[in-house]
Amino acid sequence: MSLALLDWRRRVARLYAEVRAEPDVAAAHEHWRKTRDDLLRTHPESPVPRAQRAGYPGAPVAPYDSRLRFDLTVDTGVPPKHLDIPTGTDGVVPFDRIGCVHLPGGGDLDVWWLASYGGGVFVPVRDATAGPVTYGGGRYLIDTAKGADLGGDDGRLILDFNFAYNPSCAYDPAWACPLAPAGNRLGRALLAGELMPEADAVAGEG
Repeated sequence: MSLALLDWRRRVARLYAEVRAEPDVAAAHEHWRKTRDDLLRTHPESPVPRAQRAGYPGAPVAPYDSRLRFDLTVDTGVPPKHLDIPTGTDGVVPFDRIGCVHLPGGGDLDVWWLASYGGGVFVPVRDATAGPVTYGGGRYLIDTAKGADLGGDDGRLILDFNFAYNPSCAYDPAWACPLAPAGNRLGRALLAGELMPEADAVAGEG
């Protein structure tokens, strides 16, 4: 199991390295979508229940929208905040807020640091599509501890909502995942990234 998880993380890290290296962002997004679907369908560490993997059709994904890609400065002038999030597989996971980003068009998202061995930047998001269209607990934009990193230089992060992906608990309630806290919830709807399976019919809108 440990070697399978190592392979999963290597493949995810390789995928995001390929995404960052591809100058055509829409092409990178399509590669990301297809590779994630293949991992979810075939890999032994897939969060999709084993009995459902062979027939898994892939996550519905909204069409790429270049207006929802941002290169943003992390505002570090925010008060410190700590979160301890219980999970089913990793115990209590500690996070410290290291800043926030201010989105064009309105809304802020907290930027968290995984405060345990190895560390990593974590940016979840729950927007106004949560529930009927996207996963109700929110999705992940960045989780560098797991290899999900779109880049950014000099105190900046690339946040591309087209790459928002479902946490493992969206596929199987046996998982308990860190979900978007209050500082990572947006009042606006951003139709981008992975959607809920029942939302497939709206994937072509917007």
